[in-house]
Amino acid sequence: MARPLTLITGGTRGIGRAIALRLAADGHDLVLGYAHDDEAAERTREEVGALGAGCRIVRADLSHDDGVDALFDGSDDLTAVVNNAGATLHIGPLADTPAEIIRRVVDLNLTSAILVARRAVQLLGPGGVLVNISSGAATTGSPGEYVHYAAAKAGVDTLTKGLAAEVATHGIRVIGVAPGTIETRIHADAGDPGRPGRVAAAHPMGRAGTPDEVAGVVAFALSPDASYAAGTTIRVTGGR
Repeated sequence: MARPLTLITGGTRGIGRAIALRLAADGHDLVLGYAHDDEAAERTREEVGALGAGCRIVRADLSHDDGVDALFDGSDDLTAVVNNAGATLHIGPLADTPAEIIRRVVDLNLTSAILVARRAVQLLGPGGVLVNISSGAATTGSPGEYVHYAAAKAGVDTLTKGLAAEVATHGIRVIGVAPGTIETRIHADAGDPGRPGRVAAAHPMGRAGTPDEVAGVVAFALSPDASYAAGTTIRVTGGR
């Protein structure tokens, strides 16, 4: 039987890397998109290969149409797409957030996610699955930290709901996964590396999550065990 082929955007660091390794272990071959960190991309490709999976890495800027096209080029036999690329870029009140940062965050986390989803459903056939990675911020709003990012991710939740209904009759499932505070570089990249530890005390479980804990839920969402789950977003937020 042919191995499933899954494309993951932002697939070489953080949550994306964890998803790649989990799916490779589960028998998927992979196409991993990334923005700029060549070293991390090559390292993840090697790790995936060591698990016996085929892996192609594609450097692509998803803020441009040609970047989306380059990512999907040569992947007409995809069975699943994990729409994961995202960033906050800044932490602070909305009034103090530069307009250019807001535009970049919304463009990456929402506009690019919609364009990736569009291309995914053009290529996926019956039985195909699109997983949109949202955020717990979509429902908390993240006041004082990144309201702009939360608003973009709320748009991703709506994308999941509407697109799932639109393509269900084509045999394609669309489902969301919303991580909460997870130990990744997204916080350091936004200028606050200590954020996970600082905010974890407010979570019911009293800790931040790990990328592997998100990857396990994504693996479930892609699996036959989730065959009747669509149009919903599964929260992985430690009860928050």
